Amino acid sequence: HRTNDGERRERRYCASPAALRPGKRPTVMADNDFQHNDAPEELPEASLMSHLLELRSRLLKAVGGILAAFLCLLPFTQEVFEAVARPLMSQLPAGSTMIATQVASPFLTPFKAAFYVAIMLAIPLVVYQVWAFVAPGLYRREKRLAVPLLISSVILFYVGVAFAYWVVFPIMFGFFATAAPSGVQMMTDINSYMDFVLVLFIAFGVAFEVPVATVLLVLTGMVRIETLKGNRQYVFLGAFVVGMVLTPPDVLSQTLLAIPMYLLYEAGIVMARILSQPAAADQPARDKPA
Repeated sequence: HRTNDGERRERRYCASPAALRPGKRPTVMADNDFQHNDAPEELPEASLMSHLLELRSRLLKAVGGILAAFLCLLPFTQEVFEAVARPLMSQLPAGSTMIATQVASPFLTPFKAAFYVAIMLAIPLVVYQVWAFVAPGLYRREKRLAVPLLISSVILFYVGVAFAYWVVFPIMFGFFATAAPSGVQMMTDINSYMDFVLVLFIAFGVAFEVPVATVLLVLTGMVRIETLKGNRQYVFLGAFVVGMVLTPPDVLSQTLLAIPMYLLYEAGIVMARILSQPAAADQPARDKPA
């Protein structure tokens, strides 16, 4: 085929079944069409102002989701507080109750509990807004890696909170109630209790993200699986140090956080080994010359 300016260009015929039907002209494709799929992926560029506007939009949506969840919980603030306080109330001796040492605590503490619960309920929306802001700057391979990890991180956070509520709190509060000295009646302030359980909820939710962090370190090439295996004793010691920092100053809560954290570290090594095998199998195929 000769173009208007006399330059001769080679064209190829696509031998597809549709192109070989009677009465159909073969589809003509230039050489640069065949090279299109091999070109490096180009990401769209945007100005600083557009990034700031997008960031503002995502932040407003995240805050709006939290406020919407809080407004939905407002009619049920008493029920929310009773649910949060149930692990302690079920372990107190008969006739014991919680107390309020501040004037406004009976009114403000249920709203405080509802607000914290609203934040936890809105975490998937917040994570999605963060993902929607970051995703345009990622390549397709990075997106395929990030999406399962983001979903896993949200699920593991909720699992950590549920583990603290259903497993750790009954054991810990039962121990505290029975360990009280003779002649001392356990009467916990409601505001202090909310601060206490909030710290534990966050600590266990973050601690259960250890498998996600382990898989990320391995898949990004920052750490080898053999290195993670060889540092088990240091990780075991570090789990107790993290438990000491994140939890209140008592040995029981530190131990209940450190042991699951270490077990999740081992689970992260197993998951990293499974997920890194397909990538290692595909590497020789990519390195093989065409």
